[in-house]
Amino acid sequence: MAYFDSGCHCSSERRQNSILYSILKNDSQSAQLGNQPRAPRLAVSMRACACGSKRKVSLRSPQTTCKAASAVLVKTLKFVKNVPCFRELPADDQHTLVRSGWAPLLVLGMAQDRIDFETSETQEPSMLQRILTSGQDKQDNQSHNGGVALTDVQGIKMFLRKCWGLDISTKEYAYLKGAILFNPDVAGLQCQHYIQALQSEANQALNEYVKMIHRGDSARFAKLFLALSMLRSINANVVAGLFFKPVIGAVNMEELLLEMFYGK
Repeated sequence: MAYFDSGCHCSSERRQNSILYSILKNDSQSAQLGNQPRAPRLAVSMRACACGSKRKVSLRSPQTTCKAASAVLVKTLKFVKNVPCFRELPADDQHTLVRSGWAPLLVLGMAQDRIDFETSETQEPSMLQRILTSGQDKQDNQSHNGGVALTDVQGIKMFLRKCWGLDISTKEYAYLKGAILFNPDVAGLQCQHYIQALQSEANQALNEYVKMIHRGDSARFAKLFLALSMLRSINANVVAGLFFKPVIGAVNMEELLLEMFYGK
């Protein structure tokens, strides 16, 4: 098929159902999380009050929530490693897809596992406090600037509630995972056309499944893509700052991901 670039080192003998089979097979063997289709880019506006972008919030129970998010991340990376089509990609493409997709995959996995969280507003230091603490070391200074923007957290919560309201099934989550994982829009991919073909297969499989199972809901497929367009607006730095920084500090997420991905 014309999907395959002559410069690509991955196999060109993939069948139309390859990603369907591998994703569903892995989904039934272990607990897993979700991936996202590349649909008509539905413009989703998450408008909130202007002050929300200035107000900072942090987790009310960071230890509990960070532990749950970490467990989802471990399952997500395990799922990714077990997808045969992914393993056939060049190592550089694997790294690129993991770096670009870990955050939406994590939030989608939290939706599947129904992991909710509560936040509380953080207090910004006053001008006097900043002056008095200006001589302290950098790490101590960062403790006063914790939290992420309230509007960003509202975006994550809106997405979670959207998924829970749709009551997405295990198979639907599996197809969504595949479509999010194989994202051809990421810069620097060697096998971009092949990855685009895999994402198209996942989108088509999801559409066919929805038509078969939800015959009375002709708008369900569009609703799923609307949820995913909300997911695409979530910033990876926000996810890291909200769910991991409170416990592990300012760790380089790319290094952590590679360590977890290749860890035993």
